[in-house]
Formats: sequence, structure tokens, C-alpha cells
Amino acid sequence: MDNHQEPEQAAPPLTNDPNFDILDWHPAYQSCQRYFLDHAQHEAATQALCALINIRLPFQWLQNPVASTTPPPSSSHSNTNTNASTYNFNAFPPPRASSSSINSPNRSRNGHANPGPPPTFVSLVPYIRRLVVTAFDKPPILHGLFGDDYVRGILPHLDCERRNYLFAAKGGGWRSCKKQYDVGSGGGGDESCPFMKPLDQAKMEELMAAEKAWSSWLAMEDWMVGPRAPEDGPGGLREGNGGEGRGVQQLPDGI
Repeated sequence: MDNHQEPEQAAPPLTNDPNFDILDWHPAYQSCQRYFLDHAQHEAATQALCALINIRLPFQWLQNPVASTTPPPSSSHSNTNTNASTYNFNAFPPPRASSSSINSPNRSRNGHANPGPPPTFVSLVPYIRRLVVTAFDKPPILHGLFGDDYVRGILPHLDCERRNYLFAAKGGGWRSCKKQYDVGSGGGGDESCPFMKPLDQAKMEELMAAEKAWSSWLAMEDWMVGPRAPEDGPGGLREGNGGEGRGVQQLPDGI
């Protein structure tokens, strides 16, 4: 869907990495939010993809639609269709240069914050979840939806959600798994997931990390944490025997 060359970026530290710094990650995530709301959701390719996987974009929400990160002036009445018509509907163009320092909102030339309304917050997690379960979580699509900062801003969430998908599939079967992913964006109407695919392009390192995390959860169920944790850590608990017996239990949301 995107023919331009992907920029070479170093892999960021993930949330389970001791080097992960939330203060370094957050500006990149905010940059991805701004690109998604101000540009990507108004592109024809984004709208076509989200129609296929049945998830509403923020400007399509039935109540309180969000057309951009900048709140409209209270004296004017915003019209979503009029706003969207000012965009060029082409298939995922190369994102505009979007360094988190350059795109920081309400920033004056001297670097000090200017007074003004706070930017609108829209969580990107529902969209990341839907991309994962439909196997559309590929770099060109992530780049087209979230901009140049997607590597630092989105991949930590993506790593978590891919692992959550493995857990959901193991924890309760297809019916339970699909129910967890039928929520959509929460923008109203039927946003059930039209189809689910097995985790795409899974790597052995990813599967081993998920297996270790699953064993840690089984240890938590048995209170094998803190002073009760096995000497080799909960990741080695019940590998290959007891873990299989407990694997059919339902996991709570958010794991």
C-alpha cells in the first residue's frame, strides 16, 4: 500500500527492556498521535483499510468526533466532511517530517510553551490491536498511519499487543479471543472484528519471550512470586507439563 522506501531506524528499547525510558518514548508517541489525527485518518487509503477491518476513525465517531489534534474554536461549528475535503486523498503518501521536537504543539521559537488549549488525546492502542489481529501490522502500514516516529512511538505497544494476542489465543479459545477484539475504537456502532488471522511474521525470539511471560503469569496464579518465586525465576516454572494443564484458563483483559 506504500511504495516509498522505509527509513532506516534503530530498533527502540521495548517495555520489558531495562533501558526503556518512558520520558524518551512519550514524545514519539505524541508525534504518532498527531500524525494519525491530523493527516492519516483523512487519507483515502487509511479509510479503506479501516473500513475493511471495521474500526471507526476518530472523525467518524458517532459522538464527539475528533478531526484533528487542535480543538476547534468555540465560536465556529466544525464540520467533519468539510475539514476532510481539504486533504489530498492519495494512498499513504510519505509522512511529513515529524520529529517530536519539531512537531511539539504550542511551542514558541524560544522553546517555551505557549498558552492555549491542550491537544486532543486519542489512544492509538485500539487501532494497534486491530492491526495485529488482522495481520496488517506491517511496517509500511504502520508508517502510513503513524508517521516517521512510529518505530519509537508505536513498536513498544505493538510488541505488547502481539504478545497479548498470543496470550488471548492460548487463554480461552477462538470464541473468547474474538470477543476481546470485537470492541473496536469505542466510537459507536458495530465495530466487531470481521476476521482474525494467526500472528503474522512471528519470530522465534518473540515466541520464546511470550512463553516466558506466560509461565510468569502461571506462577502469579499460584502466588509463586516474591519470596516464593523459583530460584531460576518464574519463567522456568512448569515448563512443558503443568503449564499445559493451566493454559486453558481465561486470562483477564489487559494481560
